[in-house]
Amino acid sequence: MDTTDTTTRPHGPLQRLLRVLHDSPRRALVAVLFVIVAAGAIGGPVAGALDSSGGFAPPDADSARAYERLEDATGRQSSPGLVLLVDGTDAARLDIVADRLAAVPGVVEATLGGSAPDGSSSLVLGTIAAGVDDEAVAEETLDAFADDADVTVGGGSVIGFQIGSQVGEDLARAETLAFPVLALLALLVFGGRASLLPLAVGVATVLGTFLALTGVNQVYGLSIFALNLVIGLGLGLAIDYTLFLLTRYREELQRQGPTFAALATTMSTAGRTVAFSAATVAVALITLTVFPMGFLTSMGIAGATVAVVAALASLLITPLLLSIWGAKVARRRDDAGAAGRWHRLAHAVMRRPGTIAAATAAVMVLLALPALRVEWSPVDASVVPRDQSSRIVADTLTGSYGGTGSTPVTIALDGTARQADDLARTASALPGVVSPAEPREVAAGVWQLDLSVTGDPARDAARDVVAQVRDVVAATDVDALVTGPAAEFIDQQQAIADGLPLAIALLVLLTLLVLWLMTGSVVLPVKAVVMNVLTVGVSLGALTWVYQDGRFTDLLGYTPNGGIEPTDFLVAAALVFALSTDYGVFLLGRIKEARESGLSEREAVATGLGRTGSVVTAAAILLAVAIGAFSTSEISFIQQIGIATAVGVLVDAFIVRSLLVPSLMGLMGKWNWWAPMWLRRVHDKVGLREDAAPAQVVVAPAGEPVAS
Repeated sequence: MDTTDTTTRPHGPLQRLLRVLHDSPRRALVAVLFVIVAAGAIGGPVAGALDSSGGFAPPDADSARAYERLEDATGRQSSPGLVLLVDGTDAARLDIVADRLAAVPGVVEATLGGSAPDGSSSLVLGTIAAGVDDEAVAEETLDAFADDADVTVGGGSVIGFQIGSQVGEDLARAETLAFPVLALLALLVFGGRASLLPLAVGVATVLGTFLALTGVNQVYGLSIFALNLVIGLGLGLAIDYTLFLLTRYREELQRQGPTFAALATTMSTAGRTVAFSAATVAVALITLTVFPMGFLTSMGIAGATVAVVAALASLLITPLLLSIWGAKVARRRDDAGAAGRWHRLAHAVMRRPGTIAAATAAVMVLLALPALRVEWSPVDASVVPRDQSSRIVADTLTGSYGGTGSTPVTIALDGTARQADDLARTASALPGVVSPAEPREVAAGVWQLDLSVTGDPARDAARDVVAQVRDVVAATDVDALVTGPAAEFIDQQQAIADGLPLAIALLVLLTLLVLWLMTGSVVLPVKAVVMNVLTVGVSLGALTWVYQDGRFTDLLGYTPNGGIEPTDFLVAAALVFALSTDYGVFLLGRIKEARESGLSEREAVATGLGRTGSVVTAAAILLAVAIGAFSTSEISFIQQIGIATAVGVLVDAFIVRSLLVPSLMGLMGKWNWWAPMWLRRVHDKVGLREDAAPAQVVVAPAGEPVAS
């Protein structure tokens, strides 16, 4: 007998598209597979095209312009980017090394840099031509001296190259470690063949994002560090979205059977929630593009892109596989026990909502306090693994050449000899200057003044000298720009300070807007933002407590430098904020649905938590594993993002969603959903409501329940 569902009448373009996918899932899946393979072929090589140098200072700052001025004038970089550490002090051997270094393509000069006081080693310095790829030159130099046991290659250019290479190795290791663990956990959480769903969507998300970033990289040079975010966040969001879709589909299987109606209800409820979730994640991360630093812009673009691609992949692949599998993905065990425990927990919390809310918030504030004493530190050689040649050279310079305790400050002046002499004399007399400047005319009318200043770039002494030199320049008619590590660090701090108000305003306003569109309330979005801030505070407090204070150094394999890199702080904050909103959207969606079905305020909260508690917990654990793979990186500032995010996700799932949300919902009751009447009318006209009502069910000729 013909059992074709002829009574289901989809309405709207999305419903009609869903019907097409449901009716021909295998054919559509083949097309999707073709797109994924093409994305991998085109976007897979993107790692080799991304930039692995710099990105932590604004490109239009005075420090960057000073470098450009000197490079334009001389045709070379303003300081040696290559430092070769040669065993011993044999003059003939040093001359040979210098000649070989000068022969490396891109090196314009090789000079002797002196010997260690104990005679154990000597330095050969290489200056790279302006406008060439200094990391390519670094790689050439490493290859040129790979067989010389008495030569160790380092310097700033080599640090950049080895960091980029290490990131590539870390990505491969993270994938090797994370995929088997995620596959096992997915088997336990999803069950049976359904465990293939997050892996399929995860692969599609990562490759699809690589394809998108390949296009973006043609217009804006992205940082290679963004790939870590793509892998971790892509897998994590794929798990989250598919788990919530699958959970809802299993509920609909019990109500409506393996029909199109079950799939349609799943996509119109959980599917729409996934779309809102992706929007909150994307708007949170895209705010990082407000800052001019390449690292932050790259992270913002990559994060927003991967959120959108994850949602698209989930909303396309999941219904195809569910249409094929149908009742085969139904749960074989009863989940009522777990739901009942979460339901009872919610009611227990809401019996004393004020006390629990106050106590939970107080504990979170206490855990966030270490973040208030954060000290900022720049990216330096300490982030490189100890066994890398550039790290060995840097440590030797510090220990054997008196490299510790001073910072170079360079002034690029466009003017007369008298102006150069006057500025050199004034700058050399400033407190903290340990080596006076000798003006060098590097081109007609362009002078370079080199100072040596007490302290490292992040400390007050070096920063004070830079500020005072800039004050002297500002008070005269001299056209001079200041650069060097301390100047770059100051410019980075200023760029962050300038962009932070706008970034915070956009983050809050866009999050409020998306949550208002979802809920129609003005209270719930504000509460969500406040709770997100608490979660961010806890994660940043943990970051400070571990990395600034130098804890777990052997376990994590990093070298503490007494602070946190500030762009790391911003990325971690944005990421934790985004993922906290992500879980809040799923919980609020189910509470809103239960409330609209006629349940009382508190019962709706308990029902929402009962339906999502175990799912959010499982998703948080899986996402923490996916994004926690950052912590396996041997580059410490990549580690920091992974640790902070994993802490934030787990705190949000186990503390905020379990205690703070139900207590505040119970405390405020119907006022959670308050909005001015005029705003309610606007919301109604917008029409972005979740239609949680199940489709009307009729009976087809074969007795199959279908939607009408």
